[in-house]
Amino acid sequence: MTVVVRNSLALAALLAVAGGARADDPFLRHTATVRAVEKVGPSVVNVTTERAARTRPFHPFGDPLFDRFFSDFFEPRLPESNQSLGSGVVIDAAGHVLTNEHVVSRADSIRVTLADGRELEARLIGAEPSFDLAVLELVEPRDVPWTAPGTSSDLLVGEPVIAIGNPFGLSNSVTTGVVSALDRSVRTEDRVYHGFLQTDASINPGNSGGPLLNAEGTLIGINTAVYQGAQGIGFAIPVDVAKRVVTELLSKGEVSPVWLGIDVQDLDGRIGEVMELPKNLSGALVNRVREDGPAAGSGIARGDVIVRVDKAPVRSAREFYEHLERATSGQELALGLWRGGSERRVSLAAEPIPERQIAELGEQLLGMRLVPADGGGFRVDAVRPDSGAARIGIEPGDRVLGINGRGLAGPAAWRRVILDLRGRSHALVVVQRGRGRYHVTVPLS
Repeated sequence: MTVVVRNSLALAALLAVAGGARADDPFLRHTATVRAVEKVGPSVVNVTTERAARTRPFHPFGDPLFDRFFSDFFEPRLPESNQSLGSGVVIDAAGHVLTNEHVVSRADSIRVTLADGRELEARLIGAEPSFDLAVLELVEPRDVPWTAPGTSSDLLVGEPVIAIGNPFGLSNSVTTGVVSALDRSVRTEDRVYHGFLQTDASINPGNSGGPLLNAEGTLIGINTAVYQGAQGIGFAIPVDVAKRVVTELLSKGEVSPVWLGIDVQDLDGRIGEVMELPKNLSGALVNRVREDGPAAGSGIARGDVIVRVDKAPVRSAREFYEHLERATSGQELALGLWRGGSERRVSLAAEPIPERQIAELGEQLLGMRLVPADGGGFRVDAVRPDSGAARIGIEPGDRVLGINGRGLAGPAAWRRVILDLRGRSHALVVVQRGRGRYHVTVPLS
């Protein structure tokens, strides 16, 4: 009995000492999360953009009535003064800020508020909608804290993560969670993004563009989206993807579209039956390997079925091209090919697609040769007789003003629109003939 009393007294004394330590020593509360936030928090910024109202009519095509309709169709009207709020993170000593493209899209002015309260002007270096990433540059980056990007190649499902941002304008808010999944695909109204990280760390409006950290405070992703109608489902762009995009935006102001020199088509039941493929096999059927492309000499042949890109499954031609839209120049892509009853793996480095190939692709898909027109849009220079464009009555001299809801403001817009047609069956085209303008659906070849 005496031993029990002594042990009880010793335990009580120990608990008293421990309790005192908890009350007086902050070390026990200085967790990994706290250290990560203290390390990275000062480099997280609040991004505010503003788009000024137009003060005079905008008539790029010389017809105010049509231009008003064109603007409403392609670009919804905004209030007299439109502001948006997002987040970002300073990634180098030069004052470059990494954020989402949709945070700064169409902005006339951009201001960045640092965690210490300083407000600085920023200018846009480059933005890439296909990746939803943008790089800003602070105009006067004096003694600005910054965080170098880490790596996302070794992430583990279930490991803890930390999100910092400005949800609803509440600056430097911190939420925690875990990596819920890797390589998620997210579909929006106008595009599909592949390779996202999924997390259950709370991400709300205003968090977009903010950093996602691991438990060590390493920058592993850029928060970008929340799954509408759900709780605890957020998405981030892996930082390895962001680093490749940043390199291109800083050097060229844009991300060069890439290709593998492979043309593919959908794999339907009739083709699968003729080729004696498994009934449940889905993928993109290779119908051409171009002699001047990266795939030449790789062993890929016509009749192969691409069933995956890296670890992501490919279920259609369109899905294969979507993966290419998320690749950058020099990136190694591992293709899973079905041939002869088994799957094999081939690795290829993506290369910038030559301008001549884009022009050839546009003529091949649309069935018409387009050249830039004075005053905006593109003029139809020739129509292929057996094309869908010819069947619906498009003629040389017509002017193409937009495709699939996107205006053709110049070569960059033209390039993006044509590449987005790959793997699609139809295109909605706005055509001007004389004083008339028409929306027509053009079957793609």
